[in-house]
Amino acid sequence: MYQLLSLCHIYIFSSLYQNVPIFICTMAYPTVPCPLHIFEPCYRLMIRRCMETGTKMFGMCLSDPVKGFAEFGCMLEIKNAELFSDGRSVVETVGKQRFKVLQHGQRDGYTTADIEYLADQKVAGDEYAKLLRLHNLVYDQAYTWFNSLKPVLKTRIVSHFGSMPGKDADPQASPNGPAWCWWLLAVLPLENRAQLPFLAMTSLQERLTNIRRVLIFMTHNRCR
Repeated sequence: MYQLLSLCHIYIFSSLYQNVPIFICTMAYPTVPCPLHIFEPCYRLMIRRCMETGTKMFGMCLSDPVKGFAEFGCMLEIKNAELFSDGRSVVETVGKQRFKVLQHGQRDGYTTADIEYLADQKVAGDEYAKLLRLHNLVYDQAYTWFNSLKPVLKTRIVSHFGSMPGKDADPQASPNGPAWCWWLLAVLPLENRAQLPFLAMTSLQERLTNIRRVLIFMTHNRCR
């Protein structure tokens, strides 16, 4: 059953790598909810096509003042769409797979791109043991940081992003790495430009190490 689901997952994403519709707006992360208010005509058309074709997926890339949009992004899956009489819609999406843009074009006013999906490089043996220790250490740091926030802020975060995911028994189980890492990056008070490099990393150890540095910096500044 697990093998069948994995094959279905591979098939779905293998068919979504050319002429992928791209929403240029904000940061999106694997497994993290990303609610959107759609009002521009080109994106209203894009969302309608995603729904009608049955894929219910599109890419999200951060806008860039120089290049137009970032080279790396995240696929979003539409979970629900509420349409209004004036054409606007509120769309509930959740992040899926990360990707790199290879080339891009235009279709009826919105951007499309040929993309390459990203996956974390797996390690084994002693390297895996070191990774597991680092994973557990950084998770505990993240948990402590979140619980040190004021109750009103914690409530606001949970209502928007959901509760902090639990610690993964195997941090390499997903090609995107642990879900809690992405949840944490979504809630940390960092500028989008500072968050973007994490999306491009294919080394979980590198991602965890850099998250740890951010947490140490923030904890140190709070104590000053």
